[in-house]
Amino acid sequence: MDSLDHAHFAAIPWCARHLQGDRVIARPPSCRTLKPADEDALFADTLSSERGILRMLQVYEEPLSPTERVNEVKAFVTLGSGLNGYPGVCHGGLVMAILDEVISDLVPINQRRGTAPGGTHMTAYLNTSFIRPVPTPATVLTRAWLTKIEGRKYFMQGTMEDEDGVVLARADALFVQLKSSL
Repeated sequence: MDSLDHAHFAAIPWCARHLQGDRVIARPPSCRTLKPADEDALFADTLSSERGILRMLQVYEEPLSPTERVNEVKAFVTLGSGLNGYPGVCHGGLVMAILDEVISDLVPINQRRGTAPGGTHMTAYLNTSFIRPVPTPATVLTRAWLTKIEGRKYFMQGTMEDEDGVVLARADALFVQLKSSL
C-alpha cells in the first residue's frame, strides 16, 4: 500500500469511514503505476500532479470465500483545478476517463483472485450521464459494480459521488474480453 495515498484519504473523515474493517483492501489502483510501452501513462504520469489527480486509492472488501467474486470496488480521487473544463468544474472527458478506469478495475481484481477468466478486456461502451458538475479542487468517491457476465462480456455500472453521497455522474459500461489472435 502506498502510505502517502492511504494517509491522505485516512485524514479526510468521510473517506476514513470507508477504510475501516477487517476485510477492507486499500491500495493505489494499477493505473497509477507506469508499465512497459507507456501503458497507463495517462493516470500514472500525465494526470499525476497537484493540479491533476493528486491522490487515488482503490478500496474493496475481500469476500469471505476465496471463490467468491469481488462485485464492487470504490476509488477515492483527489481532483485538482488543472482538470477544469469550466471554472471550478472537472472536464466531462476526465470524469468519463476516471469512471472507465475504476469500472475496469473489477476485471483484473477478479482475475487475480481466479474468479474471472484471464485475458485482455477493453471498453466496448461507456454510456455516461452527467447529473451535477464535478467540482475542483475536491475529493470524490467513484464506485463500480458488476451487474452480469455473459461469455466474454462484462456488464458493469459506476457512479461518481461527492462527500455526501450525491451522485454527480453515472455510467453503464460493457467490457469485452478480446479474442486471442491466431
